[in-house]
Amino acid sequence: MSDAIISQLELWGLNPYLIVIILAMMPVGELRASMIFAAAAGLDWRLSLLLSIVFNLVPIPFVILLLRPVLEWIKSVRWIGKYATKFHNKILEKSKKVQKYEKYGLFAFVAIPLPGTGAWTGAAIAAILDMRLRRSMPTITLGVITAGLIMTVVCYGASALISLI
Repeated sequence: MSDAIISQLELWGLNPYLIVIILAMMPVGELRASMIFAAAAGLDWRLSLLLSIVFNLVPIPFVILLLRPVLEWIKSVRWIGKYATKFHNKILEKSKKVQKYEKYGLFAFVAIPLPGTGAWTGAAIAAILDMRLRRSMPTITLGVITAGLIMTVVCYGASALISLI
């Protein structure tokens, strides 16, 4: 699905750095997708990393502040409530890993760039665990920076190795 989105964005003739920004803000691929795209497109790693980190963090305060009330409201809507409850339970299951170590667990969860982890899920966990924005945002920010550095080394290192072959 992400390949289709990237292809469509390229067809629209968007600036590649704008594509990096859009991918970094999306809840599924986040910074991982933006750095993979940036490396594949041959973009400058410094600017791509900066844009990916900044724009991956833009939606996070809104997720932390609004997820709980919006989720509670959606759970009360008959035709979609069961999906909201399923989402809530999935986040609760993921939050068990974080809950024991709170800030350190949240940092590790966001910092390790694996599928199902990242700033959006970390923010959802922080919201469900009722962690305050001023406590969770610095932890998520450090996690995003760490994930960005890991992805930069992996993507641009792999790109450099492939170009040597």
